[in-house]
Amino acid sequence: MKRDLTEGNVAKALLLFAGPMILGNMLQQVYNIADTLIVGRVLGEEALAAVGSAYTLMTFLTSVIIGLCMGSGAAFSYYFGKRDTGRMQNSMCIAFCLTGGTAVLLNVAVICFSRGILRLLQIPAELMPMMEEYTEMVYMGLFFVFLYNYFAYLLRAVGNSVVPLGFLGSTALLNVGLDLLFVAEYGWGVRGAALATVISQAVSGVGIALYTWLREPGLRPARSAMRFSRGAALEVFHFSLTASVQQSVMNFGILMVQGLVNSFGAVVMAAFAAGVKIDTLAYMPAQEFGNAFSLFISQNYGAGRKDRVRQGMKAAVRISMLFCLVISALVFVCAEPLIMLFVKNPSAGIIGTGASYLRIEGAFYCGIGILFLLYGYYRGVNRPEMSLILTVISLGTRVVLAYCLAPLPVIGVCGIWWAIPAGWLLADLVGIGYIVKRKQT
Repeated sequence: MKRDLTEGNVAKALLLFAGPMILGNMLQQVYNIADTLIVGRVLGEEALAAVGSAYTLMTFLTSVIIGLCMGSGAAFSYYFGKRDTGRMQNSMCIAFCLTGGTAVLLNVAVICFSRGILRLLQIPAELMPMMEEYTEMVYMGLFFVFLYNYFAYLLRAVGNSVVPLGFLGSTALLNVGLDLLFVAEYGWGVRGAALATVISQAVSGVGIALYTWLREPGLRPARSAMRFSRGAALEVFHFSLTASVQQSVMNFGILMVQGLVNSFGAVVMAAFAAGVKIDTLAYMPAQEFGNAFSLFISQNYGAGRKDRVRQGMKAAVRISMLFCLVISALVFVCAEPLIMLFVKNPSAGIIGTGASYLRIEGAFYCGIGILFLLYGYYRGVNRPEMSLILTVISLGTRVVLAYCLAPLPVIGVCGIWWAIPAGWLLADLVGIGYIVKRKQT
């Protein structure tokens, strides 16, 4: 189903368009949560620590690809709003070559330097064999991550957020089934969990590519569009590179935090692994709502509907804040039971550390909800460099504070947890202040 976001009730359009995107991205997390949940309960705490640390690494690697696809999607949506089919199709071809080539190069690089990357993460010696076993298999899914995200953002750019949801839903179920088969039934350990993820990624990537080619002839580029255009290339490069750098900076900062967490040992690593999965799933709807908001802004900005841009901002803030307040309350109250889901017979250390993480960070979900809307707004109005600046502020604050506070005996690992919302709030103040300043000048 395609939606023209330049017409109709603003709040309704946002919710109907964002709903499938939110559900789809939550299902995407099932890939990794299934690994974590099944591995933790079947294979134990050390396997949970290894897979959880690998998840942070893979999130960083895939963020490069997803950022390129996200930025390309903003360009596609802008031209769709302008009804410029020729420029849109030309941008599609350029973006496919740029992002696909990057995915291949990234895949080769991580395979060649895998051991060095793991050493930089300060992986404890007892976990290194499991990490190597898991990552050497899961690296194979990077190209399929590109395929899925390229075509998902292309379909969303023209208002179709339902089809990407369908592919993710079916392959998420496949991933859970394969996890149970390979890990619990066949006893293939962490390699089995990685293989389940790669197979599921391949099904979703190849499936959505075939669907788009066969069922969406309007999104099949004409031969005249398959050419290099310097103007279109620069525009796509501007959108894509800025979004990719933003996503990469964001996840590189998280990767640095993961290295600091690893220095506290396997118990803190396992608690952090479980906490991050819950945390990511908890605020994922706000993040994906921000992405949907970006495409809404982009279409209306391209169509010259500044009135709907303003209305969309007001509606988006109300919706996102209401959601974040409810989720913050739920996570705060249910912190211990949520952590206990991921480990069979968890130690008191894992439960206490994980619950502390969730209660500190979870109390500030409104902060990250606003930040996601700011990211979406600046991408939508062709100012993606501001999204990058806000990311640098947020992650820079987080990393600096974490490394300054964690070594202090009186604060310890809790300093890492407090640094995260501090980064969100500082970036929020800068982003909102910039909007207010522009309105006054």
